[in-house]
Amino acid sequence: MGIETIILFVTLALWVAGFHLRSRLRPCAATRPLHSQPTASVIIPARNEAHNLPTLLRSLAAQPLKAHEILVVDDGSTDRTAELARELGAAVIASQPLPEGWRGKTWACHQGAQVATGGLLLFVDADAWFEPDGFARILSGYGGGACSVGPYHAVRKPYEDLSLFFNFNMTVGTVPNGLFGQMLLVDRESYRGVGGHEAVKSRVLENLLLAAQFRSAGIPVQSGTGRGMFSFRMYPNGLRELIAGWTKGFAAGAGQTPRGTLLLVVAWMFGLMFAPLGWLVTGDAMRWGAIYLLCAAQVGWFSRQVGDFRWYTALLYPLPLIFFFVIFAWSAARSGKRVTWKGREIRAD
Repeated sequence: MGIETIILFVTLALWVAGFHLRSRLRPCAATRPLHSQPTASVIIPARNEAHNLPTLLRSLAAQPLKAHEILVVDDGSTDRTAELARELGAAVIASQPLPEGWRGKTWACHQGAQVATGGLLLFVDADAWFEPDGFARILSGYGGGACSVGPYHAVRKPYEDLSLFFNFNMTVGTVPNGLFGQMLLVDRESYRGVGGHEAVKSRVLENLLLAAQFRSAGIPVQSGTGRGMFSFRMYPNGLRELIAGWTKGFAAGAGQTPRGTLLLVVAWMFGLMFAPLGWLVTGDAMRWGAIYLLCAAQVGWFSRQVGDFRWYTALLYPLPLIFFFVIFAWSAARSGKRVTWKGREIRAD
């Protein structure tokens, strides 16, 4: 058996192994009737989110099940964030000056939690929104402790397709026992029991550290995908913002992925690269071309579980995959250094 045949079989084996990741792309399931749910306070940290906030607030207003209260914590915005929030029915909390050792988002969430009066605290990023009846479906899936739903990625411009493997890795690395950064649903007692956002006040990836805090305290943590319930659009202001956003902590976040899952994902992605390389090196379009199409079909299927990525992105998957490898390496190199995000210098996790 020649070396080419061995690599071909290895590639096929890694392609098959990739299907084991499908179980980590599952949605949260309903666990209890809504009438047994306590009231939920929605807390939205917002810094210069005038372009995003109306979509989120209008989606909440359109929900059949209403939130107990909606609190927007205005984190020193210089645009119309606070004004729009009030116009759309939210209560606005003007953030106090950022204390030493805190990050803007964690400080805003902390202040919102101090004011909230609901039995549940639902922290939501301003660039996300709820799909029709999504709020009720998420609450019906809440089984106690800390819960998070991974938002479905709404892709609008071609450059946003470059986020494909970042979104996929973020999802399979979080479900079912981690927390997504875009949403946290938790009961007040559990939140206070681990020290809330004060316990992770300086961290960019506060969701990963909070999940560890909850688990250490014996508080259950659950998560699932949010297709049809909860959506977001990442980095709509251009490629530069997308690169900066994924650079600020993605490599450190990958380090928190369960070891077995991380090894499987890495092996699977390298297997994806063998297909175009084998085709390019051997010129054997019959065998390597067929394997390449199998890989593209698998990537396309996986990608639709986490976002509405275009069909040609899967067909041309080596491009977003190479982009992923480059930005991941850059993120690892920048870990622990100062980076600029939303007008502030922060230390990358």
